Order: sequence, then structure tokens, then C-alpha cells
Amino acid sequence: MAEAVPVRCPACLRENGYVAPVFPCACGSPVNPPLDLSAPPVLLTHRTWSDSWVAVRCATCGRESEWPHPELGCGSCGTVVRLPVHPADPPESGTGPVTGPGTATGTGPGVMAGSAGPAGSAGPAGSGRPGPAVPADQHGGATGGPAAARPDTEPAHIPLPPTAAVPRPAFRPVTIRTARDAVATAALYLRWLGFQDVRQPDGRPIPSAAVDLRAPGLVAQVDPTTAPAGLRAVECVWLNGLTASATSVYFSLAGYTEDARDRADELGIPLFVMDLTGMPQPVNDPADELVGSGA
Repeated sequence: MAEAVPVRCPACLRENGYVAPVFPCACGSPVNPPLDLSAPPVLLTHRTWSDSWVAVRCATCGRESEWPHPELGCGSCGTVVRLPVHPADPPESGTGPVTGPGTATGTGPGVMAGSAGPAGSAGPAGSGRPGPAVPADQHGGATGGPAAARPDTEPAHIPLPPTAAVPRPAFRPVTIRTARDAVATAALYLRWLGFQDVRQPDGRPIPSAAVDLRAPGLVAQVDPTTAPAGLRAVECVWLNGLTASATSVYFSLAGYTEDARDRADELGIPLFVMDLTGMPQPVNDPADELVGSGA
């Protein structure tokens, strides 16, 4: 897994950790956009579909494919920035798996004889003979080692403290290409948080760009537009949740205005921002608490 790199928000100057997403090439190898850390991030105020994709070349097969351009939502002010990426390099001659004598096949002259013995018992270098076996106890440690000093009886279960995060599998994002994909991603994420029967309500939709999602105890709105969500949108989803005695949640592709974030903090509304990789990110404390505790 790639390491997180620091990205400074151009609006509030806070540093955020960012891990470049990894995408599956058609050949099965992982590819990720090569970040240009020498260039500053670009403030994203208007989103276009043509600028939201970047060409990335697979280092294994040389195939060039388009993937979502790396973006990051600031965890402090909610600003969305686009990270510069190095252009795709031209394909190199001979790109592909290297085969030949002695290339780790075990039959060519390049394999060092006796470099390792069977099952973790290596002998002297170049001797080809296994070293002496080390007896192990029932816990898997060497006899007389620290593992042997452990008690034979251990508690079968240690209960989690009340503040511990709800254990759940990692969320598997879905690439966002259309507004419908954004709504589907938000619904999948809410189900991952523990909300059941997440769906769009029946009936005639309201004249708004945001899309409603409902579940027992939940009222959510998804804004798939390219403009930051404003104060009115946050207050509307709060009123809808207040009427239904449910938790209000808001998802946006383009982030939030400053007054919308302040109002959401006052009302305790979780705010999430989504990038085109389909991974929602919490942008305020109520959202962090919802991710930690679940539904």
C-alpha cells in the first residue's frame, strides 16, 4: 500500500494526508497516477468531466488507460483540490514480463544453490544443506523463548470499550462517472455504515439538483453537481431529518461553502465529500463520529 503524502490546502494552509488510489489494469496489474509533488494543488471551483480524468500507463503491459484524476477534500475547511499528475510516459521497448535463464524460475544458472533451506531453516550460504530444526511449542514460538513463557489459558473474548469503532470490512468504492453513480456510491456507503434498506423515496421528486435517500432513522441528500453545497441545502436536509425524527447526512461532489460548514457543525449534521474514485471522506466532526460509531 502506498504511503500517505502531505498536501497543503491552498485555502486554510492545513496539511492533509493523501494516499494515491490504486486501479486495476486490464492485465491485472495495479496502476496508480504518478503524483507531481513539486507542483502545488489546484483549487477546484468548477468541475468538468474532461478534466476529471487522467491518462495513466501500466508499467507491466504498457497499456494507457484513463482513470479519475486524484482529488482531495480538506478535512479542515472542506475545500476540494486537484493534485497535479505527471503525464504518461511513452511506452518503453520490451515492456512486459522478463523471462530468460536464471530469472527466478529455479532452473537457470542465475539461481544460487543452497541460498535457503526448507521451510524457514536455512543452512550455511552456498552449502545447499538445511540447518538444524528448531523445536517449537504449541503457540508457534521456539522452546525456551518468550512465547513459551505465555500462560496456557487466555481469555476467549475481550469486549470492546464503548468508544471503540464498530468493526466492519473496508469499504469498496465504485468509480463515479455520472450523477447516478454518485447517488449509488452514497447509498452503498450508508449501507456500509449500518443503515438498512437505503433507497430513493417513492413519489414525484422535488425540484432540486440534490437527490434524496431514505432509510429507517436516516434522511440523506446527495449533491452530484459541480458547485459547492450552500447554507440552504444544509438547513433543508436538517429540517427534513427533524420532521422525520431521523439522522441527517449530506454528500457533495464539490465540497461545501464556509457558512454551510459552520451551520452543519452547529446542527450536528455529518458532511461528506466524494471524489471520482467513489470514496466518501468526512469533512467535519459529526461525520467522523458517524464513521466511528456507525448507524
